[in-house]
Amino acid sequence: MQIKPLRKDLEQFIKTRNLAGKWLKAKSLFENNLRHPSLHVELLEPRWHGIYSFRLDRKYRALFFITDDGRAEVFQITKHYKKK
Repeated sequence: MQIKPLRKDLEQFIKTRNLAGKWLKAKSLFENNLRHPSLHVELLEPRWHGIYSFRLDRKYRALFFITDDGRAEVFQITKHYKKK
């Protein structure tokens, strides 16, 4: 599945946090096999929203949804939190 180009603010977020290499690796894995185990792709709650996430590293996750043309659009990159 192809990922749509990132918005400028997300590109800046990646750049300022030195995530460029991790982003490129995760993007490549995603586009070749979105079920790759290291991505940890998951459908978030509530499921009916259709929002998914995949892992850039242990700390950061990319949130995305599937557009009408069948591509993934990343709309946010966030710090991943752990439930206690």
